Amino acid sequence: MLLPEMLTVSNVAKGYGGRTLFEDASLQFNRQDRLGLVGPNGAGKSTLFKLILRQEDPDEGLVTFQRGVTVGFLPQESAPIGEESVLELATSFHDPGTTSDDYHFYADGPAIAKAKRLLKGLAFRESDYERPARELSGGWVMRAHLARLLVQEPDILMLDEPTNHLDLETLLWFQNYLRNYAGAILVISHDREFLNQLVTGIVEIRNQRLYRYTGNYDTFLEQREAQQEQQLAAFKNQQREIGRLMDFVNRFRAKNTTATRAQAKLKQIDRMEKVNAPEQAASTVDFAFPQPEQSGQRVITIKDVDFAYGDHVIYSGLQFEAQRGDRTVLVGPNGAGKSTLLKLLAGVLVPQSGERDLGLRVKVGYFSQYRTEMLQPQRTVLEEASDTPARVTELYIRSLLGCFLFRDDDVFKKVSVLSGGEKTRLALVKLLLDPPNLLLMDEPTTHLDIPSIDALVAALSEFIGTLVFISHDVYFIRSIATKVLHINAGVLTPYAGDYDYYLEKTKASSARVALTSASTGPGLSNSRPDTGGRRGEARPMETASQKERRQQAADARKALASQRKHVTQLEGQVTALERKQNDLANELESPTTYATPGRALTLNQQLRSLAHDLDKATSEWEAAATRLARMESEFKE
Repeated sequence: MLLPEMLTVSNVAKGYGGRTLFEDASLQFNRQDRLGLVGPNGAGKSTLFKLILRQEDPDEGLVTFQRGVTVGFLPQESAPIGEESVLELATSFHDPGTTSDDYHFYADGPAIAKAKRLLKGLAFRESDYERPARELSGGWVMRAHLARLLVQEPDILMLDEPTNHLDLETLLWFQNYLRNYAGAILVISHDREFLNQLVTGIVEIRNQRLYRYTGNYDTFLEQREAQQEQQLAAFKNQQREIGRLMDFVNRFRAKNTTATRAQAKLKQIDRMEKVNAPEQAASTVDFAFPQPEQSGQRVITIKDVDFAYGDHVIYSGLQFEAQRGDRTVLVGPNGAGKSTLLKLLAGVLVPQSGERDLGLRVKVGYFSQYRTEMLQPQRTVLEEASDTPARVTELYIRSLLGCFLFRDDDVFKKVSVLSGGEKTRLALVKLLLDPPNLLLMDEPTTHLDIPSIDALVAALSEFIGTLVFISHDVYFIRSIATKVLHINAGVLTPYAGDYDYYLEKTKASSARVALTSASTGPGLSNSRPDTGGRRGEARPMETASQKERRQQAADARKALASQRKHVTQLEGQVTALERKQNDLANELESPTTYATPGRALTLNQQLRSLAHDLDKATSEWEAAATRLARMESEFKE
């Protein structure tokens, strides 16, 4: 029987060319763990994977596995491929510790049947099974490799950005499959919602070490913020105390009568266990959109547009208009026409009939989902960035590239060798060098790490132009969108509110599922726009069951708010008791306390009583916080 500890990283150090990535880094990985690995670009996430996979050796320390543990690895891109068919690839196994493209194949029926089920879940058609895998695009090859790993069911499944090559419906299938996966999972992902739904712990790489947190990604952010605030407060308190002691030393060390006491103060400082200041985050993307010229109020109009791919009609009589300052996210099922609408707006596709009319002073910028459409692979990073109509100097271009982590010799890399994240960052640089006032973005967060997504959100929040975009990143959508446009079967249904407003109107089961829903929800017509309930407009009647569900949701929200308030109150009580305990302990340690007869005894009695109260309050807070976590998981806002 296998023990719980399957993998141990012990005091590992690793560096390249004088740069230290890890120093005294440790991690224990247990059976049934589902851990997300996070950290900014260059922190060492991929290097840690290589150390675990034994593709590289640590400079110091050990990486050890329990005997018999199997490991499966899905790289971010460019997994090996030979002459096998899709089904053969899905029913093969490959040693992740080698660079060989050689595969061994399973011949048994159960493995083949399982592979077919998994390929179907990953959106392959039966006609694809016998196709040579090398005929597929890179994204579909990665899906076939993902099926291969799931057929094998390794004890530890290691995934590097597994959602990058998945459409949203497939992502939801994959997410649900992993929830029931029998082994342990270690995943690198920029997708907060994916991490929130899947992982039970986060491992953060920060300043050459590994820090483990319990809970999903949102919980990790809360814990880290609280931890840093506590550490900063403790650091400041200790620095004040050290300053007070040094004032005494500086005033009295030169006097014979007080030199001994001054020396004792110095020893007291030396004996202190020093509290370090909170560590600063590693460098990440930092930029702002240069504000473009202001357009007219009406930005773009699509009127009576017909568009089809051959005999496949996407739109008939399409009508669309965007006003200055709109931030509209396009949602709806796969194949509904979201990317097609974006390309029609960009002028990339020409309709069979109808009009596309730009408003006054409108300048269009199109950010394609396929970065290769925007970049020339044979150019260097600097050459590609320099290909701009804007009158800017090379110094300015290199400065902007530096903001996107292209530094020193990085600017001479060929575009063809860039990672997915680097291509996305370079495409953003090109937009910033010639800023549009109508920005059309198709999956802009793909391949970006979480700090880079935060930087993009911050930049777009200040953008004064008009934005129409597609994304399956719920956090990004909630942060940016002020309007939602649902698209299905050529029908556009606008919602005059942000994404949470859309969720409320459609009564969606979850924020992720609502992105690909074919339905516009109860109480709303597919052909009738939602206007936010303005006076004078008829609204459909709600059924009794709809009213009951709405009341249940309202009651759940009320109970959740009450529980959150209760937890906050208990946290305040615990904090007050801890503060009082600290004050009493400081007083007990003060020499002046013992000048008052009986005071030390009184303080000890108060501290014992306070310790009992603190234990009780802490237990109440833990129970309330546990109940809150359960309520939040049951109630999807």
